[in-house]
Amino acid sequence: MSIATEIDPLPMLADTELTVRSPFENTTVGTVAQHTVADCAPILERAVRAARAAATTTRFERAKVLDDTAELLLARAEYAAELIVAEAGKTIRQARKEVSRAVNTLRLSAAEARRNAGEVIPFDAFEGAENRRGWFTREPLGVILAITPYNDPLNLVAHKIGPAVAGGNAVILKPSQLTPLSARFLVGLMTEAGLAADTVTVVHGNREMTSWFVRAREVRMVSFTGGFQTGEAISRDAGLKRIAMELGGNAPVLVFADADISAAVESCVSGAFWAAGQNCIGAQRIFVARERFDEFAAAFAERTKALVAGDPSLESTDVGPMITAQAARDTLERVRQTVREGARVLTGGTVDGAVFRPTVLVDVPHSSSCWREEAFAPIVTLEPFDDVDHAISMANAIDYSLQAGIFTSDLNTALRVSEAIEAGGVMVNDTSDFRIDAMPFGGAKYGGIGREGVHFAFEEMTQPKVVVLTTA
Repeated sequence: MSIATEIDPLPMLADTELTVRSPFENTTVGTVAQHTVADCAPILERAVRAARAAATTTRFERAKVLDDTAELLLARAEYAAELIVAEAGKTIRQARKEVSRAVNTLRLSAAEARRNAGEVIPFDAFEGAENRRGWFTREPLGVILAITPYNDPLNLVAHKIGPAVAGGNAVILKPSQLTPLSARFLVGLMTEAGLAADTVTVVHGNREMTSWFVRAREVRMVSFTGGFQTGEAISRDAGLKRIAMELGGNAPVLVFADADISAAVESCVSGAFWAAGQNCIGAQRIFVARERFDEFAAAFAERTKALVAGDPSLESTDVGPMITAQAARDTLERVRQTVREGARVLTGGTVDGAVFRPTVLVDVPHSSSCWREEAFAPIVTLEPFDDVDHAISMANAIDYSLQAGIFTSDLNTALRVSEAIEAGGVMVNDTSDFRIDAMPFGGAKYGGIGREGVHFAFEEMTQPKVVVLTTA
């Protein structure tokens, strides 16, 4: 498969190459050049110059590049989806949805460039400042380092570089080593749409290279999506610069006795096994009112059994492979260990290459990794609860919290539980993995720092500048 050479107009600046392999077929999808620490200083110098130039561009120019990129992506949407399937293993239906969302993210970024210019400050509302007039603008930070994961290799890149470009910044983009081609494809489209050279530079390499950029004083912000341990390491290295992080979750979903069980099952199955469970807001711990638990568990297991797992390129496939065969084997061992600790498997728990069969566990000890940690795999635990306080207590027991879900027909329950759950977002009568690209997105507790969602990321990636005029 020669996708990389077909769609990649970006310069290869390094000598060594990384082979990108299909998770399902284990065939070569393409290759990308690898950078080392020796390459970092020249790349950063060019990015600094590009940031100075980007800061002088008009909002119209930034918005036009983003809108034109969105149109180019829309015109090549099927190709982009096939690329995601090839390198990330998402099913073709899920990949098409990701492409559609990336188009929307770019359009939202263009709109943000046009509208979010600042505000007038009412100085005359304050005694002693009646003879002053003024405003604040939103100004770029400079060079932003963006580090993205493999699970949404196109749209999560758009969520980093769209708001950054809208704000007049330059970006050094470090995509996952497992899925770099979608990122290069998107940046190539931006170049085709007229983005100035070096405004977004894609780099590939190991942790040593990434750490060099994290530590560099000229980098004014690090925007990172990934694991907690890597996030901690970045925080230690970053020094005095702005940091925004999405660090994952272990999403709870609470199903109350008055819920529509059929609707809850359908929603939770989708929310749990989308992208083979490699989803930071995917439903992982589902708590069900005890009087409805057996009914829910039976229906959930039956619906899970009906999912088609396998070749992600087929329209009929519901669940594709995990990102590597090793990830699937590690998941199998995690499930086996949880069973040794006392859990039972209702369905699933088998592996074929990189395809891990969607798995439902019950009687899971709270000391097990499947309950305490983010699985990032097609694993769900089901557990009954006795009352509202019990459900809230279990939902809040984990330190990693991005989003949660509630199913109930009682408005008072919905409001009370939404207020009590510690999460960045609570979805009522939907699973935890609902998201649109305009909403604020981020974690509570150790789930993250700052917020994404185009408007909110734009404000993270810019800074206010106040101008005050004194009148006679």
